[in-house]
Amino acid sequence: MTPPTTNPESSAELRPRVLVVDDELPLLQLVAGYLERDGFEVATATDGLAAVAKAREWAPAVIVLDLGLPGVDGIEVCRSVRTFTDCYIVMLTARVEEIDKLVGLSVGADDYMTKPFSPRELVARVRAMLRRPRPSEQPEFVGKPPLVFGSLRIDVAGREVHRNGEPVDLTRTEFEVLAALAGQPRVVFSRQQLIDAVWGEGWMSDPHLVDVHMGHVRRKIGDDPASPVFIRTVRGVGYQMGVGK
Repeated sequence: MTPPTTNPESSAELRPRVLVVDDELPLLQLVAGYLERDGFEVATATDGLAAVAKAREWAPAVIVLDLGLPGVDGIEVCRSVRTFTDCYIVMLTARVEEIDKLVGLSVGADDYMTKPFSPRELVARVRAMLRRPRPSEQPEFVGKPPLVFGSLRIDVAGREVHRNGEPVDLTRTEFEVLAALAGQPRVVFSRQQLIDAVWGEGWMSDPHLVDVHMGHVRRKIGDDPASPVFIRTVRGVGYQMGVGK
């Protein structure tokens, strides 16, 4: 019996799209090759302007983005991309200084890797990102009314946050961090518990990634860590959602 034929376009649509952006061609080709062998549909770009255009046109699920691009660098690419998509962004940096990592994350990157890195580990991280358990997709949030903490209103199912009636623009990861805390108010989460809830168990990254994203969430909702209204730091343990004012 003749086996059923498959539509190549339909099969391609089921493959997660990854855009790889790097001006080092050998590395670009190496990373793209590993991703393609792992079943991803891959596009590439070697400069910032092409990367933004391709991201807008192609709508990737993940962007692997070099920080040190010539001309329009990775920071500007990330900032531009975040105006029209909440896809995952993994920033690559050849510089080991902490400030580079923090700057990349401050404009909306979800994670970072420092060169040189293992292409296999990068592929594993991309795969893990797409399997992340979403606090906002848990059954207890479906069809439930928004969570209210004083002037802060969090519609988990609708993925919307408002402070004093004004919308708060959070990245996908920032929203999930806030949703994880808000879903269990007064419970103190350790960094590892937040990583398990938001990034997924077995996530391979620096636990201080949580602190960076938490700092962004606090800044955007107007919560001063020195005098917190919504998110309290429990020294030596982690973070806790408060009742608000």
